[in-house]
Order: sequence, then structure tokens, then C-alpha cells
Amino acid sequence: MLNKLRLTLLASSIVLLANSAQADTWTVDQDKSTLGFSVAQGDNTLEGAFDSWTASIDFDPDAPEAATISAEIQPGSATTGNAQFDGTLPGKDWFDASGFPTATFSSDSVTLVEGNSYRATGTLSIKGISHPVELDFTLEIDGDTAIAKGTAKTNRFDYDLGKGVGADTVGDVVTVSLDLTAVR
Repeated sequence: MLNKLRLTLLASSIVLLANSAQADTWTVDQDKSTLGFSVAQGDNTLEGAFDSWTASIDFDPDAPEAATISAEIQPGSATTGNAQFDGTLPGKDWFDASGFPTATFSSDSVTLVEGNSYRATGTLSIKGISHPVELDFTLEIDGDTAIAKGTAKTNRFDYDLGKGVGADTVGDVVTVSLDLTAVR
């Protein structure tokens, strides 16, 4: 009877310890990280990046199901290197950055696909419109430094992006790309 009680207490302690384990908090090194986008534009690909964004990452590769990932992006900071596009993107026909200064991503779940490949399923909100999105990424951890590279695809019309002159030359599907360096 005493052995059975000890075994029960030991098992309960192990379960409590396992449940109290928390994912590591990672801080993104903005100088070494890029949040970009690309979309077909006529016969070419228009590429750009967001200059102003933050991310919050709690992640343990041994327990990806406990991860939380979120990002806050200022769409008005989108740059392409093309003055015409850079002037148009913050406007009402595209991001409407004055009316909606922030876009967000928030993970609902993170799963291991295989090896060092993961999938974060979450919600992307742009212009007050929210839709589910899948972010596929790879992760390399070396000591206290992590490098994540990934992409997500979404349809710009789902977020009411792109109206007016020239919008019909821009593809429907936008690829969002990330190349992050983070430290814990």
C-alpha cells in the first residue's frame, strides 16, 4: 500500500513538472531580420519588406504545441524600392494605413512537420479583416541564437487590398516571407 502511494505521488509530481515547463522566450534581432512580401506584378515579381514590425515568440522545439507566436506590423512601413508603389501602398486602395495602422498575426497552434520544419497555424488580420493562415518555417538553433525562415501565402482580396488604377496588374496571391534571427 505504501509503495502504491509513493508511485502515485511520483507520477503526479512528474506530470506537474512536465506541465509547468514553459517555452523559451525569444527576442527578435531586428537588424538581422526581415519581414517581406512578394506578388506578381505584370510579367515581373514585386518584392518588398515592412520596415516597422515586432514579434513575440515563445517556443521550445521539444514542445512546439506549447508555442505562441505573434507579430504586429505597421503596413504603412511597406517599401519596395519603387517610389510609385511605395507611395500607393499606404493609401486607402491598399493598406489604408491611416485608418488601420496595425496588422497582426497570432498563432493558434504550432506543429512539427518533420526534422526542423514546422507549421504555425494562426490568424492574420489586415484592415480589420481576419482570416486563417498557415506559416511554414524552418528553425535552426545554435546555443542561444535561432534562425527561422518561412513563408505564408494569402489572397490579397481576402483583406480588401488593391483597388483602383493598376490594381488589375497585381496578382491575387501574396507570399509573406520571414528571415528572423532571435536570441533567448
